[in-house]
Amino acid sequence: MNLTYQQYCQQKVANSSTSFYYSFLPLPKEKRLAIFSVYAFCREIDDIVDEPNDPQFALHRLNWWRQELRRVYNNQPTHPVGYALLETIKNYTLKKEWFDTIIDGMEQDLTQNRYIDFINLEQYCWRVAGVVGVISAHIFGFKNQKTIEYAKKLGLALQLINIIRDIGEDAGRGRIYLPINDLQSYNVTVKNIVNREYSDNFYKLMSFQAQRAYDIYQDAINNLPFEDRICQRAGLIMGAIYKRLLDEIIDTQYQVLHQKVSLSPLTKLLIAVKVWLFAAK
Repeated sequence: MNLTYQQYCQQKVANSSTSFYYSFLPLPKEKRLAIFSVYAFCREIDDIVDEPNDPQFALHRLNWWRQELRRVYNNQPTHPVGYALLETIKNYTLKKEWFDTIIDGMEQDLTQNRYIDFINLEQYCWRVAGVVGVISAHIFGFKNQKTIEYAKKLGLALQLINIIRDIGEDAGRGRIYLPINDLQSYNVTVKNIVNREYSDNFYKLMSFQAQRAYDIYQDAINNLPFEDRICQRAGLIMGAIYKRLLDEIIDTQYQVLHQKVSLSPLTKLLIAVKVWLFAAK
């Protein structure tokens, strides 16, 4: 079956992340299609970094997407996601530098697999998640400029939760995102993580990481102006789903080295409905 470029993007998001898919479903059609195009773009880029064993080939493919972005901004896309992005960019006046930043972040995964401290990790998180939050906020709509600060912090919080959830899987790819100085503070080594060794020190380390993610998430929510709560409901749904995921990880005593903790689609759907209705009050 031949898919339209819009269907291609929707399927890409649905196949890769039910959390995002359920967050976006209640949006008006135009905004839903727009946000699907952005997250499909992110998925295309992310898949390049996660799939191949040849970094040079991955860099070549990322460069192709840099060229496709230029074509999009010159009204000459060639990829289904490019066609969808062209429409989104025109409708919401999105800056090319934001999408270039996303590619920069994904490229960073090919050249850097350790972070000395949280400041360095935070810069990476801005590239792969914070800027996506800013793009999303522009699509959802806002009246108060403080909403952009909320979007940045929410993106950071979601990425930190991703890092906690995927620590075992990422270690298998040779990537340890937990800051080196945090590992040293809790006397946990990279070897401990790669060998999936649980210990009291590991639990303390992960508790610290979880509290930091939760604090940033709460700070993001506190920064969202009341007048923008309704239009930013999709982001609030994402945040609520990820907070529930973090709670689930904590409940499992941080058993994340050998498995990927997740929520059921029904749980995500119920959270989406609850937040969507609550934000309207």
